[in-house]
Amino acid sequence: HESLDYRALSKELVAYVLELGYTHVELMPVTEHPYFPSWGYLTTGFSAPTSRFGTPQEFMMLVDAFHQAGIGVILDWVLAHFPSDESWLADFDGSCVYEHPNPKRGFHPDWNSLIFNYERPEVRSFLLSCAHFWLDKYHVDGLRVDAVASMLYLDYSREEGAWDPNIFGGNENLDAIGFLKDLNETAYTDHQGIMMIAEESTAFNGVTSPVYSGGLGFGFKWMMGWMNDTLRYFERDPIHRQYHHNEISFSMAYAYSESFVLPLSHDEVVHGKQSLIYKMPGDTWQRMANLRLLFTYMYAHPGHKLLFMGNDIAQTSEWDIDVGVEWHLLDYLPHRGVNRCIADLNTLYSKEEALYMEDFNYGGFEWIDYEDSVNSVLAFLRKSKDELILVVCHFADGVMEDYRIGVPQEGQWNEIFNSDATLYNGSGQGNAISIKSEEKPWHGRPHSIRITVPPLGAIYLKFKL
Repeated sequence: HESLDYRALSKELVAYVLELGYTHVELMPVTEHPYFPSWGYLTTGFSAPTSRFGTPQEFMMLVDAFHQAGIGVILDWVLAHFPSDESWLADFDGSCVYEHPNPKRGFHPDWNSLIFNYERPEVRSFLLSCAHFWLDKYHVDGLRVDAVASMLYLDYSREEGAWDPNIFGGNENLDAIGFLKDLNETAYTDHQGIMMIAEESTAFNGVTSPVYSGGLGFGFKWMMGWMNDTLRYFERDPIHRQYHHNEISFSMAYAYSESFVLPLSHDEVVHGKQSLIYKMPGDTWQRMANLRLLFTYMYAHPGHKLLFMGNDIAQTSEWDIDVGVEWHLLDYLPHRGVNRCIADLNTLYSKEEALYMEDFNYGGFEWIDYEDSVNSVLAFLRKSKDELILVVCHFADGVMEDYRIGVPQEGQWNEIFNSDATLYNGSGQGNAISIKSEEKPWHGRPHSIRITVPPLGAIYLKFKL
């Protein structure tokens, strides 16, 4: 919120992030920009924190406060375009110094902005220097590069005839691709332990593959398909979800094609799209149950996790850059329940290595049943070398008792998390602490267990070695 400065954030935000158990915080563009409602995505000072919230030294204090609390800082960084205002980089010396001189390559029709001329060594050097400046001088722990898809394709958001092909006749922006490879190679070489993250919405191959094998070299990519499919599925009435079961299971068909981050981002809670809680169908209790189910499914799905501010208190209003987070909602039990659910999921996620250790390897996931569309149930295993966790998600109303699930191991299965717990303002439908398997084959496994599956809820069951 505009009324907060870097000093206030270093106290209030750090305390909140610690309380909920997050490991990293991503800061939306804090670079200097002329138009506040642009959210910082029309950058002018590519190496300067915006002076709206304080001085560069005070921004350093904010980063340092996070680090002292053990929290990493990722900067949302924009290098796909810049404002066309003549008072900044545009027409810098009366000529196209930074922007490509060909409007088909140098002007972005969607945002009325200019596109960097990535073929110029001077421009590439300028952008690389800016990136390294944030990593070196401000000690940020990673860069999330905005709108990568718009950089990769010459025909991005352009009609036929409004773009020129590359020298091979294709639509790839070879200069931008070469620049991104240089960016990632030099960043990872010079700054150990950082994260380079691409917001890339297409099926471009090898975004997170190493440069030496032909990839772009990013460490992670936002899984936009997961976000879009999942939210579309959750917006459906539970009665109809059985007819769209593939929408919630399809993401596993490509989950290991890249090293993904699962985002629930700011783009999904603005411009009439509604807040997450109001995307959910049903009455207030059902909306809250659906939201807790969404988060519980998300934390069990392969890939790292990202939540936008306000999601973890079930904010009712869309995000508005001129209005702060609706903290007063925590005075109400349903919202406190969602908040506590997120805190416990973060704690569990960092504690149970099966939920994260093999996020990017096929061996970390195994379907038990993805075909029970009639009951709208997904059941799968998350695995690590020493842990085995069974995840059962029920996307429909009603309690299911004595629901049989096949398991690969004989022994005790302990319920370690239940999104329907009364602690989260749920109905409290669940299972005893420990469930013993039966020697009854099911789902192609030699053993099975009978469980209670909560309404609009998900449970984690851990195998006791």
